[in-house]
Amino acid sequence: MTNKDNLFTFADFDEKESERIAAPRYSYWKSVWRTFIHNKVTVTVCIIMLTVVIFSMIQPIFSKYDPMYAPNINDASMKFLKPSLQYPFGTDNIGRNLFDGVWAGAKNSLIIGFVCTFINMIIGIAVGALWGFSKSMDKWMIEVYNVVSNVPFLLIAMILSYVLGSGFKSLIFIMCVSNWIYVAYFIRTQVMIIRDREYNLASRCLGTSTWTMITKNILPFLISVIMTYVAREIPATISYEVFLSYLGLGLGQDNASLGRMISQYTTYMNAYPHLFWIPVSVLAIISVSLYIVGQALADASDPRTHM
Repeated sequence: MTNKDNLFTFADFDEKESERIAAPRYSYWKSVWRTFIHNKVTVTVCIIMLTVVIFSMIQPIFSKYDPMYAPNINDASMKFLKPSLQYPFGTDNIGRNLFDGVWAGAKNSLIIGFVCTFINMIIGIAVGALWGFSKSMDKWMIEVYNVVSNVPFLLIAMILSYVLGSGFKSLIFIMCVSNWIYVAYFIRTQVMIIRDREYNLASRCLGTSTWTMITKNILPFLISVIMTYVAREIPATISYEVFLSYLGLGLGQDNASLGRMISQYTTYMNAYPHLFWIPVSVLAIISVSLYIVGQALADASDPRTHM
């Protein structure tokens, strides 16, 4: 007969091991990345966007394009050249290389778009979070919003443009002086939706500070919403810059701008359509690709898509 002691052995008991949940590790940002790259169309658009952005930042460094410098202004043979290997986008009415001008203008538009969006989002999120959480602050901030929102942005831009003059700093100030409050109002609305949920009420009863509740309990739930807003804000800011430059209120004459190019070359739309449509096409590629990629990131950052 076999001895039972040789058939069975006692298992060691580990209290910590018994409490461990047998589930795979979850990383929020890894899940965001997996969801984002799952869409091949979005990845293709992202590659196009990155190529255009990187080329816009690098190409002007080598070309050293100066919109005030026209070496071929007296050479009629260099004016209105059609696109070729030597001049991929052709030349304009005073013999300037349109290829260099377009990418220099795209670089300035991208810098202004990203800087203004960053400033507006930082100020808007901070103010909006406090605004939505504090009922006493809501009373007077809503009055400030009503006043600012009823003043046309173009009127503010025109007045400040004439007072401050042209240039990068002036244009960034003009684009940020009132736009941040729209971001703040948007965040305020989102915060108010989840401010009085049960876990926030319980956290408040336990004495959690306001700042901790905003940064730990509220803003993490708004990542996808904020990404959606950023996806709209960057292309919109670039479009505003182009529009102001089109009206002559943007960057100075010594800075390249897609808006000023479009404005200058509108008169040549029929005779030399490439002068007008090439800057418009580059602007469209930048704006549309930024929006598509931003919207895809917003969808990927929503935890409900990670299931």
